[in-house]
Amino acid sequence: MKFELIEPDEFRAYAEKSPYKSFYQTPEIAKLREENGWTAYYFGIRSGKKLIAASLVVAKPAFLGKSVFYAPGGPLLDFEDSTLVDFFFKNLKKYARTHNGYVIHIEPYYEVIERDRHGNITEGGFNHEYAKQNLRSAGLIPLPDSDEPKYSFVMEIKNRTPDQILMDFKRNTRNHVRKAERAGVKIRELKREELNIFKQITKSTSARRGFHDKPLSYYEQMYDLFNKKGEIKYIVAEADINKEPDETTTKEEHKKTAVMVPLSAAMFMTYGDEVIYLFSGSEEKHMKEYNAQYLIQWHMIK
Repeated sequence: MKFELIEPDEFRAYAEKSPYKSFYQTPEIAKLREENGWTAYYFGIRSGKKLIAASLVVAKPAFLGKSVFYAPGGPLLDFEDSTLVDFFFKNLKKYARTHNGYVIHIEPYYEVIERDRHGNITEGGFNHEYAKQNLRSAGLIPLPDSDEPKYSFVMEIKNRTPDQILMDFKRNTRNHVRKAERAGVKIRELKREELNIFKQITKSTSARRGFHDKPLSYYEQMYDLFNKKGEIKYIVAEADINKEPDETTTKEEHKKTAVMVPLSAAMFMTYGDEVIYLFSGSEEKHMKEYNAQYLIQWHMIK
């Protein structure tokens, strides 16, 4: 095997076919990181002429000239192959040391163990715990905390109709979806110049729920990087809050002056064979009346 730097185009071609692919492991994310002071590297492992593993790794000086090396959503390799894991990290550590690196941080987009919707381990489901053992043997240790979610809920939609999926929802969830439809909630995709609508909703939600929100510039950069390929969507749910005309306004006049009020918004990545729900928010005063957040999810599932 051979560990080497590869070109972005070769990396993209490999990444798009990898079973471990992630939008975090793309040249677009590399560009985003570079615009924020990071240096991007594309590493590959060859067996003969064939590329059998690869990773986008970014690096940034942290203190005293020493740099953090970071593989967001990566690396893209079979973590159950102990020989491959050991070879990759032995060489990556060597490269990092010679380029003033003092720590390597990875966040693989890798399914470890299958659980049901209640979080219980699924009997007969996949179990890749051996992969974690290989990472420990290669000298990596798990972080106690991370900005990334520890679990992901995955809904398989292949060969299933919308009606079948809807009936798998809990009764309350179906009722929320239908209530939003009856209330006249409408779903649409935001344009770039409208991203401030999304930002205002996530800003108020983050203050209410106590999580860190991204700046508007981040959402704009992500739009610029992924919109051309249709790999990003900012969705907003709106409704005409003043549904009925008052005594001085006719129905026709009301239609002309009706204003759709943003109730909820969410950001999705549509990469590979997945639609990935990343960030969202809702206006608290309208949540129970309109249940708009449920309709956004249902729209994207369909």
